Amino acid sequence: MIHPLADVQSQKIGNGTVVWQYSVILKDAVIGKNCNINCHTFIENNVVIGDNVTVKSGVYLWDGIVVHDNVFIGPNVTFTNDERPRSKQYPVEFKPIILERFSSIGAGSIILGGVIVGEYSMVGAGALVTKNVPSRALMKGSPAIVCGWLNDDGTKMKEINGTFLDNKGYKWNIIKDKLVKSDE
Repeated sequence: MIHPLADVQSQKIGNGTVVWQYSVILKDAVIGKNCNINCHTFIENNVVIGDNVTVKSGVYLWDGIVVHDNVFIGPNVTFTNDERPRSKQYPVEFKPIILERFSSIGAGSIILGGVIVGEYSMVGAGALVTKNVPSRALMKGSPAIVCGWLNDDGTKMKEINGTFLDNKGYKWNIIKDKLVKSDE
């Protein structure tokens, strides 16, 4: 369903995707199936969105952003793709941003260009993300830092003597700032 007050120029929108009023989607954007594109959004040409993605109101997706399946982008999240912006001076290449599957970006967060947000991770509301987010990390603050590790459902893992236990009974360890499932 595309609301009659939306300006949708792309023909590459999957079945079951809903686009609400006052949204603008440029002609080369690709959007998967069963997505929810809320009102007052803007999606530029060189943007790819997977299946089952939610983009809340007030979000602008600029060239170079790739959003994988099952990602949630909260209201008024800001993405940047130009490291040194100047009026009428464009970079040779815009910095890409990749949101890996099942990641969630909290309301009012800022994600700088060149960042990869890992799968199953969550960026807390209002966070400033300046570097890559490890898979399953819970990020908060400005600049954002890891403040926990997450289960598949977004709840925090329990820490026991430096080892993290997920809600399925698996053990995880931190190796080189990344969460790695234990072989035990």
